[in-house]
Amino acid sequence: MTPQPRLARTRAIVLAAGLGTRMKSRLPKVLHPICGRPLIDYVLDAAEAASGSRPLVIWSPPVEAVRDAVASRAETALQAEPRGTGDALAAGLTGLATLAGDAPAELLVLSGDVPLVEADLLDALLAEHRAATAAVSLISVITADPGRLGRVVRDEDGEVERIIEAKDATEDELEIEEINSGLYAFDAGWVRARIGDLRPSAVTGEIYITDLVALARADGRAIGSIQVADDGTLDGINDRAQLAEATFAMQARINERHLLAGVTMLDPTTAHVDASVHLDADVTLEPNVSLRGSTRVAAGTTIGTGSLVVDTLIGRDCRILASVLESSEVEDSVQIGPFAHLRPGSSIGTGVKLGNFAEVKNSRLDAGVQQHHMSYIGDAQVGARTNIGAGTITANYDGKRKKRTTIGADAFIGVDTMLVAPVELGAGARTGAGAVVNRDVPAGKLAVGVPARLRDPRPEPEEPAPG
Repeated sequence: MTPQPRLARTRAIVLAAGLGTRMKSRLPKVLHPICGRPLIDYVLDAAEAASGSRPLVIWSPPVEAVRDAVASRAETALQAEPRGTGDALAAGLTGLATLAGDAPAELLVLSGDVPLVEADLLDALLAEHRAATAAVSLISVITADPGRLGRVVRDEDGEVERIIEAKDATEDELEIEEINSGLYAFDAGWVRARIGDLRPSAVTGEIYITDLVALARADGRAIGSIQVADDGTLDGINDRAQLAEATFAMQARINERHLLAGVTMLDPTTAHVDASVHLDADVTLEPNVSLRGSTRVAAGTTIGTGSLVVDTLIGRDCRILASVLESSEVEDSVQIGPFAHLRPGSSIGTGVKLGNFAEVKNSRLDAGVQQHHMSYIGDAQVGARTNIGAGTITANYDGKRKKRTTIGADAFIGVDTMLVAPVELGAGARTGAGAVVNRDVPAGKLAVGVPARLRDPRPEPEEPAPG
């Protein structure tokens, strides 16, 4: 769809003052995450793209966390006592009046709980609104299951006459299959003049934004409308089941974008990729992987079955299998897993190999280090090409403070070695099996025993000359 030209004075108002009691949650409804982002973030994306301006979000005291969550990207206005959508719009108009700059000529109004809405549809709504020179324009959905949603009532000529909320509807009106989506465009000047004429419902006591349609008809103004298919795109989130459905749909969008950009997913239905994750072309995701937060993966890397990667940078041509990586950096051509764990602050150099049950925390492993199995390296610096034997432990915590271990290049750490920090092993140093090293080991020396004693390593036997 070709984007429509924006007016310089178009503003979007996002209604987000409701608590969402059917979510059964202490967290405000619009802050529940979908693919790593609060669901309202997707609404703000669409609102900003369609209006070309910073949106205004309506909040109320029970959901004060909403105000704080959106403050970096939206203006906010308080609806002191939630009394319905019409009252929320009135709060928005008051909030807009306090902002610097010219008053907007037209308004987009969106619900903060409709995360699948896209800017193209809002562009089409604005185009219809302008073409009809309408006071109000809306998007409706034809559905066989209208449920609790407001019905769009049309006159004999097929023009929108009014919207009736389900709680106020008669039995005949409840049979109508055209429902209101909660997305509107308004002539800003007209709505400012008319917002004070809204009256509470005799049934619920709420002030409905939808009653503005009947007021526009009474003023002889046009009502613009667009009908769309019932494909779930405009469904609001009211409970955890609907949240799960929206998450599934959003994940499908995200995965399709990556697939079209050159990423291979062996089973896209089990690839869970947050909206904020960056994947280069020629990345491969095997089934049942989860990539979260600010993770970035470079070309040629395979993330193997059962892996969880959070806020981690992974270089080119790596292989990650059934492992957990958190807040770490991994350079090129690294092999990790199965069942390895990078804890926050780890930095893994080019060509490193980490195997079964290898754990690294807040440590740097230089290029070519091998830590194949059942070992823990914490708060350490490990030099290039060092071999970490099975069962090696850096005892980095004395009960009060974390202390560091430093290992030089080309060291050999024997199986079941315990390195009691703070301790330093020089380049080429070695430890015997089961050594407990609680003092520094100079370069080229061998530490053996409990506690470890220093020796010169035995000379390597000479290879026999070829016959």
